[in-house]
Amino acid sequence: MTAWVLLRGLARESRHWGPFPMTLAGVLGGGLGGSDGALAGTAPIITVDLPGSGRANQLRSPLTVPAIAAHCRAELRARGGSPPYRLFGLSLGAMVATAWAGIAPQEVERMVLVNTSMRPFSRFDERLRPRNYARLLRMALLPHGDCTAEERVLAMTSQRAADEAADVLTAWVAIRHSAPVSRANALCQLIAAARFIAPRAAPIPQVLLLTSARDALVSTRCSQQLARAWHCRIASHPTAGHDLPLDDALWVARQVQAWLAEVDQGQAG
Repeated sequence: MTAWVLLRGLARESRHWGPFPMTLAGVLGGGLGGSDGALAGTAPIITVDLPGSGRANQLRSPLTVPAIAAHCRAELRARGGSPPYRLFGLSLGAMVATAWAGIAPQEVERMVLVNTSMRPFSRFDERLRPRNYARLLRMALLPHGDCTAEERVLAMTSQRAADEAADVLTAWVAIRHSAPVSRANALCQLIAAARFIAPRAAPIPQVLLLTSARDALVSTRCSQQLARAWHCRIASHPTAGHDLPLDDALWVARQVQAWLAEVDQGQAG
């Protein structure tokens, strides 16, 4: 079975997916390959950390998205992976997936992009909502504890109520403590994302876009404009935030399941 490769966003890592890989595996009827070691032959869902994050947090993050994609491809080869893959990318991870498909389209069978934003389809103020400028600047320049930093990230990326997000916050603080992303690497990833220019046409035929109507970090217009340019299917969640797999993992998994069935039926016909 063709493996799904999950790619996370800016300064995030595999553990930030939380239960989403298990939810996706349950809906699609697959297993988990994990984020380390060799790939299991029967496991269709695996996670890869971007350089500078997670298990790769000691590496310097490249300043371009294609270079980040090259690292991910090499990491999978080192773990025994064999393309083609199905890529699932969130935010910066969606840019990495797009670059990967542009560099080596023969390695990417299908692609799901979640709450991404790419030049030349979106304005700067759409790619990063102005209400976050001061908040991000304070996070970058002022000292703060792990809990405070993760509280701010959670507030920007999720629409969960505070009482519902307590366990998530605890987990994120532990992740930050065990594998911190340096300010230099976070800046490198941010520069890479800002510089990335997507192709005018979809790099592969089968692309699904998922977006959140209440995304407080990135305007949902970014995904809508990309869908029009690439002539691909898009689905919008009415209440979730930027971290859509966190806010409603089951909805995401079912959207992917329905899209796969639609694609397979079209190919069969």
